[in-house]
Amino acid sequence: MTQTTRHLPIARAEFIALMAMMFATIAFSIDAMLPAMPDIATQLTPLEPTRATLIITSFVLGMGIGTFFAGPLSDAFGRRNIMFLGAGLYIAAAAVAWASQSLELMLIARVFQGIGASGPRVVCIAIVRDLFSGREMARILSIVMIIFTIVPAFAPAMGVVIIHVAGWRSIFLAFVIFSLISAVWLGLRLPETLPVENRRPLKIALIVDAVRQMLQHPVVRISIMVQTLSMAMLFSLLMLIQPVYQFVFDKLETFPFWFGAIALSSALSSFLNAMLVVRFGMRRLITIGLAMQIGLSTLVLMTSGSAAGQGFAVFAIWQAFVFFQAGLSIGNLNAIAMEPMGHIAGMAASVIGAISTVLAAVIASPVGLLFDGTIRPLVGTILVLALLAFLLMMYMARVEARAQSA
Repeated sequence: MTQTTRHLPIARAEFIALMAMMFATIAFSIDAMLPAMPDIATQLTPLEPTRATLIITSFVLGMGIGTFFAGPLSDAFGRRNIMFLGAGLYIAAAAVAWASQSLELMLIARVFQGIGASGPRVVCIAIVRDLFSGREMARILSIVMIIFTIVPAFAPAMGVVIIHVAGWRSIFLAFVIFSLISAVWLGLRLPETLPVENRRPLKIALIVDAVRQMLQHPVVRISIMVQTLSMAMLFSLLMLIQPVYQFVFDKLETFPFWFGAIALSSALSSFLNAMLVVRFGMRRLITIGLAMQIGLSTLVLMTSGSAAGQGFAVFAIWQAFVFFQAGLSIGNLNAIAMEPMGHIAGMAASVIGAISTVLAAVIASPVGLLFDGTIRPLVGTILVLALLAFLLMMYMARVEARAQSA
């Protein structure tokens, strides 16, 4: 596999930190809202409190829509311009959500906030692909994921602090500040990484051709499917994690702190991946992580009917490994899919992000209806998704073997 690295205009450590902050916009925008759900339900939809969960799904919907367009726009007009456009829309939408007096208007604002957040998400991956390739690209993405996983660890606790100090609406002001810092940082420190001569005009025919190239590449197709299943695992966990803590383990008040501690411990996976990926390769590490997930989920599901199996310690270990496996997979899957698509990096990042995000949300959406007061629906869902992803990775190995022998 060919590996290249262009000259970095800033120190590598600063580059990684900046990319991580841009990518973390998504996690912060979702996880910081979790502690505000009861207040939103009470104040904006008291007769139908379950509608408050739409605060999360509306953002994901907007993110999926925006992700498809952010890449082609960055290929045509440059990475920085689209990053600034996305940040501006994100900030404006957060301000509207802050001022909203109805849930409906807030949900509309959250959709546009998700569209704006898709800019940093796609641009981050495209910039990394502009500057790196091969396993070195995978290592950079893994290190970015280490920092990225810290944000979900602290975001719920940060949301609790913000609510306690200034009220739940101030979380939207925190979003504004976060986005401003990342946009100013990028503007001051990182030059444009896509030269004018390498840009692709924004033409429908070119976009269709780029999508065709991606969907015709078997490894890219499989990687997108596996990433969809991996993200569906995370979305399923996020949808049911608070009810599980509240109704199964009676730990609603301490939920942000347990969630943070477990998510933080799982950052180890990205750290290990950064050390191991160059030696062992991306596909092998993904496959190992999925196999371990299948084994652990099977064990938890089989023992969940017993007092020990339903214990919080068992669930916490399992939850940590769901995060661990995601850290071991998603960055590598992005790298696998992006590797053959360097000539259309922005469009590729858009298609990968849009398809995986939207389909993962569709897969995970019914999971919330399965909750029966136990951990079994959640664990069973993760087991099925992990099994499907594992089978696809085994098929990918066969596809690569045939390509090498041809």
